Amino acid sequence: QVQLVESGGGLVQAGGSLRLSCAASGRTFGRYAMGWFRLAPGKEREFVAVISWSGTLSSYADSVKGRFTISRDNSKNMVYLQMNGLKPEDTAVYYCAANGRLTYAWTEYEYWGQGTQVTVSS
Repeated sequence: QVQLVESGGGLVQAGGSLRLSCAASGRTFGRYAMGWFRLAPGKEREFVAVISWSGTLSSYADSVKGRFTISRDNSKNMVYLQMNGLKPEDTAVYYCAANGRLTYAWTEYEYWGQGTQVTVSS
């Protein structure tokens, strides 16, 4: 079992930055790939970024590539999403999720946090 709690969301102006954090409980955290997804009103859940259990592999959605960076610290059971150059279209609830293998498909993720709201004003 893995429990996930996100934090770090908020209101920011376009062009600004935020750093989301995801705190995980459970001794097996280091065995899971971790993903960030987002859900905006009227849209489907969208893949944002994923990182392998070791942190050596990561991948991003085209819409955030070059602006967002995913990282993890297995010694602290933490995953981060550094978001720079934020745009109004990045406004959404952001969720971290854990899965046994690296995948972009949100339907395959086993564990989810409660989400944190990110709002980018123009």
